[in-house]
Amino acid sequence: MPLRARISERLGHSGPTVSQTIGRMERDGLVVVEGDRHLELTVEGRSKAVHVMRKHRLAERLLADVIGLDWAYVHDEACRWEHVMSEQVERRILEMLGNPTESPYGNPIPGLDELGHEAAPAFMDGVVNLVERVHGTTESVSGVIRRLGEPVQFEPELLQQLQSAGVMPGATATISAAGSYVFIAVDGFGEGLELPNEVAVHIFVGV
Repeated sequence: MPLRARISERLGHSGPTVSQTIGRMERDGLVVVEGDRHLELTVEGRSKAVHVMRKHRLAERLLADVIGLDWAYVHDEACRWEHVMSEQVERRILEMLGNPTESPYGNPIPGLDELGHEAAPAFMDGVVNLVERVHGTTESVSGVIRRLGEPVQFEPELLQQLQSAGVMPGATATISAAGSYVFIAVDGFGEGLELPNEVAVHIFVGV
């Protein structure tokens, strides 16, 4: 699927709207449209993306850890904060919260080295998604949940289901393949959930 179509699907915008936005980003020197119609961030584009994502994930930490906003709505609210936060506020949040390196969903906070802190690990360092974890085995396996990817974070109802089932970073889960689903259960949180593979690929456990 062309990347433009994925962006349109993910953001819920029409194809023409996405194309206009990409055209504007290309003119501003933020992206390059490759020959296969996929997009590549330029150096400037990647720098801007890192800055916005750092603000976003620090906002998530503040919303979850200090304000106490429900975990299921933290990502959506942080999307509003990421565009108005100054670097001074970023530094203050880091100081207040003891220099966190991950969001409440377990995702690394990028660009911390630009603020004089140790860089967070890369997203895929030491993790594998649930589908890959159970691939090729009929047995149940265990794993510590490390990250929930952004496609999961866009769905508050799904996040509420995961939270109710204990499927949150740091929890130890029992995982097994179930056809086109992955079954996941956390002790003390009921009978578990059957997650479609298209959801399970965005939930990561440690390896």
